[in-house]
Amino acid sequence: MKVTIIGSGYVGLVTGACLAEQGNNVFCVDVDPKKIEILNSGGVPIYEPGLKEMIERNRAAGRLQFSTDIAASVAHGDIQFIAVGTPPDEDGSADLQYVVAAARNIGRHMTTPKVIVDKSTVPVGTADKVNAAITEELEKRGLSPELCSVVSNPEFLKEGAAVEDFMRPDRIVIGTESTPAGMRAKEQMRKLYAPFNRHHERTYYMDVKSAELTKYAANAMLATRISFMNELANLADLVGADIESVRQGIGSDSRIGFGFLYPGTGYGGSCFPKDVSALSKTAKEHGRDLKILDAVEAVNELQKYTLVQKIEKRFGKDLKGIKFALWGLAFKPNTDDMREAPSRVIIAELVKRGAQVVAHDPVAMPEAKHCLDLDFTGNPEGLKQVSMVDNPMSALDGADALVIVTEWKAFRSPDFEEVMQKLTRPIIFDGRNLYEPQAMKELGIEYHGIGRHN
Repeated sequence: MKVTIIGSGYVGLVTGACLAEQGNNVFCVDVDPKKIEILNSGGVPIYEPGLKEMIERNRAAGRLQFSTDIAASVAHGDIQFIAVGTPPDEDGSADLQYVVAAARNIGRHMTTPKVIVDKSTVPVGTADKVNAAITEELEKRGLSPELCSVVSNPEFLKEGAAVEDFMRPDRIVIGTESTPAGMRAKEQMRKLYAPFNRHHERTYYMDVKSAELTKYAANAMLATRISFMNELANLADLVGADIESVRQGIGSDSRIGFGFLYPGTGYGGSCFPKDVSALSKTAKEHGRDLKILDAVEAVNELQKYTLVQKIEKRFGKDLKGIKFALWGLAFKPNTDDMREAPSRVIIAELVKRGAQVVAHDPVAMPEAKHCLDLDFTGNPEGLKQVSMVDNPMSALDGADALVIVTEWKAFRSPDFEEVMQKLTRPIIFDGRNLYEPQAMKELGIEYHGIGRHN
């Protein structure tokens, strides 16, 4: 099938590459010429395991192309995926200007029937706005609005495992209209996703608004579990309980399960913070407060300061002359995404107290440098207190303590003898509970986890 992907960012690239992998002829378009130049020269503007190889393979086979030509992109695909960014607006709502602009471009250029698919994470009611924008452009040209149908097909991709998630999905959600055009769109989407349903049916068909809400509801539920566990971990610290034992005790209940029950330094990234905020805003627009989600957001923001509070309790409020090694900058492993990353808050707070920070991340350091330049705008002296090194062990040289922020596999089993040798004091603040407190005690390491009973 001929497919167009509008937006060559995270969702667009993964969607385009994976659909090409299944034999479809995919045209990826983006308004950013730099991004397209990178892709056409063999690079990939984001880090995602397996994505670069898949793109190379399908470009070589002639099934995947990248361009800035909007008219050509509209002409190409019978199915047009809108996968542009929906950044949070000042009031917390999703900014839909790029989605609507993409819809207008389709309406301006299309001459044959199209299925328009909202792949971006968008609030309930966005399909109506997309439909209205396309209809307006079609009517200007004297064409029938029945030429197109808008479908909601939200993505459920985990950064760091996005290719695997797309190729072997837990579920595929497709929302269509109950019109003749909607029924035709449903059939085309069924054909497009048929290879993913070969072993068993994974697709859930529903109305458009239910599909839009499903995506937000899923992310809000996962964010709620994280914030809930962080609250419990902080309580465990106060009462002397071990949150890992608690996690196993409640996770073994089949009604609860183990997923997303790991306490830490709070969630970040492009999805959870934005989507929880947008869902809360949607509710407010309809005269309702989602009190649980407001609490989820508040808990998460506070959780980013938890490690700093533990450090303060150990070293005092004045951290001048103290040097910290910091492992992990990205908001999660297997990505270079620094959006809303807890490391940014932790670094800023340590520097504010006079500390020096030497950081390492296996992938995210170039992106982290860019983000820290922004974070320390107006404070060049503070930025001088932060440096990055290519080797995690090099970060430990002369440091007074190690701070772990992201749970990269490379950090799970370090040479602890070397760690102790390099640190001026054998102290670890572990924001991801990578190590067992008892094992650290036996090694002679002073260990501070999140809710771990020492």
